[in-house]
Amino acid sequence: MQSHELKLARHPQGKVRPSDFRLDMVTVPEELTPGDILVRNSWLSIDPSVRMRLGPTGPAGYLPPFRIGETLTGLAVGEVLESRDPGFEKGDTVLHIKGFREFAVVRQGSETLAGAGGVTRLDTSVHPPQSYLGALGSSGLTAYVGLQCIGGLTSGDVVWISSAAGAVGSLAAQIAKLRGHYVVGSTGSGEKVRFLLDELKLDAAFDYHSPDLVEALGCAAPDGIDLYFDNVGGAHLEAALYHLRTGGRVAMAGAVASYDADTAAPSPGNLFQIVAKNLTVQGFRAGAYDHLLGDMRAEVGSYLRDGRLVVEETVFDGLGSAPDAIVAMLQGRTVGKTLCCLR
Repeated sequence: MQSHELKLARHPQGKVRPSDFRLDMVTVPEELTPGDILVRNSWLSIDPSVRMRLGPTGPAGYLPPFRIGETLTGLAVGEVLESRDPGFEKGDTVLHIKGFREFAVVRQGSETLAGAGGVTRLDTSVHPPQSYLGALGSSGLTAYVGLQCIGGLTSGDVVWISSAAGAVGSLAAQIAKLRGHYVVGSTGSGEKVRFLLDELKLDAAFDYHSPDLVEALGCAAPDGIDLYFDNVGGAHLEAALYHLRTGGRVAMAGAVASYDADTAAPSPGNLFQIVAKNLTVQGFRAGAYDHLLGDMRAEVGSYLRDGRLVVEETVFDGLGSAPDAIVAMLQGRTVGKTLCCLR
């Protein structure tokens, strides 16, 4: 069987370009060994974190960088075509980490993305399969954990979500709002600001390209904030430290400001605010909290069934569009969850 796979053609010099990737045809083994599952992928998750694996080196403690000529990996959903694992049958819909290819041979208990993406059968009778890459998957778990476990969201908190029109930010903002909090969102364009206000019904929103980010946040939350859900880092974190009230918290889920930048984003110059205000700053990765998937899906699934959660998707067609999807997402030209559809 022949399958197209997306491979790294060269390490990006500066910002990622579609030419940094190549689409190759490979042969998928026809004979499966015991424990193997052959999957035809239907949906690919396009996540900002892939950028950290495209350079010749990556952040210490993170997943290893892709080698030139190596097929990319990422979360994907697909249909089982053949199984030599008694726990899976032909026709099952499964989640796994061997995305960026049309067909994949996977096995339960094999590699994960730092704890996320182990081969799992999905129930698609209520929710569509791609929702397990977004609201009911890693994006939803990141939002849920950041608010519930890391941020310690409590009654009366004022919450700021950066990158609030993105896959994780849009969910975190809505979950906080549905729980009754005053929620501020920041994003990268006037059109996205309108999306946050008109579609997600946030209390306030602003474009982070404002001349003064600290002032923009102060106007949106004049009495300060209690929780900052950080997807960006850099100047955003600095602004948060100015406006966090005593005992405030920062849940750090990402640092997209530095992922595709030509130079590293400057560190906040006001870190002593953490000491002065008794702030708590904690980073986290959703893969370490897979044991909470059931709790997250119970809450977020109820919002989806009741129509209370807006799930925006930017969908690219076909594996060949994956390079464009990666570039568009990193450049802030997508809204909500970025996906590639292979059906």
